[in-house]
Amino acid sequence: MDRTTKRRQKHEAKLRKKEERAHRKANRKPSVLLKELWNLPNMLTMGRIVVIPLFVWFTYEADPFFSVLAAALFALASITDVVDGFLARRWNMITVTGKLLDPLADKLIVMAAMVMMTRLGRIPAWVVIVLLGRELIIMGLRQIAASEGMVIAAGQEGKWKTSLQLVGIIALCVHYTHPINLLVTHFDCDFNALGKVLVYISTFFSVWSAGGYFKAFFHTLGSHPRKA
Repeated sequence: MDRTTKRRQKHEAKLRKKEERAHRKANRKPSVLLKELWNLPNMLTMGRIVVIPLFVWFTYEADPFFSVLAAALFALASITDVVDGFLARRWNMITVTGKLLDPLADKLIVMAAMVMMTRLGRIPAWVVIVLLGRELIIMGLRQIAASEGMVIAAGQEGKWKTSLQLVGIIALCVHYTHPINLLVTHFDCDFNALGKVLVYISTFFSVWSAGGYFKAFFHTLGSHPRKA
């Protein structure tokens, strides 16, 4: 067999292998993780993470216009948090990826907002330390509970904390005093003062709900059969 024939056969063998790889790649089923990422609830969740740099940029400017944009963006992210959970339950799209990303997205955007509000002097640093410290402690507590096969449901205090905190952050993002014109009355609203009051109240409920988590944890732990 001459060299030309050998080179041709070698080249043909490479082409066959390339075609086989392309065929296998075309027929390969997408991974479970990839399929879960591309459903609408999880895409909304990912969207909340993606907009965080834009939110930070808006709060860096800190003038009245960009402050309103930051508040609108944070409000939109908060609404998508409700929408993606509703759609996941309604369309039976509750996934492992969603269970991981949803609380992570919430914590990341709230943390970014709190840090930026502290940088701008719109909220005291101790409030941010208490709120973020509480979140880390509760996450650790839930992880321990999950390792023991226990589920600790969120109390009503935690829901109040979340609602007040989100509205308070939106008000802090607006920050400036703006006229509010209702049908029956109009007045000037100091959004920074309003935001501080709501965040202070949410801090109280945050500590209260943390105590409720610990109480529920130890109560469940005492009545839960230990693993062998």
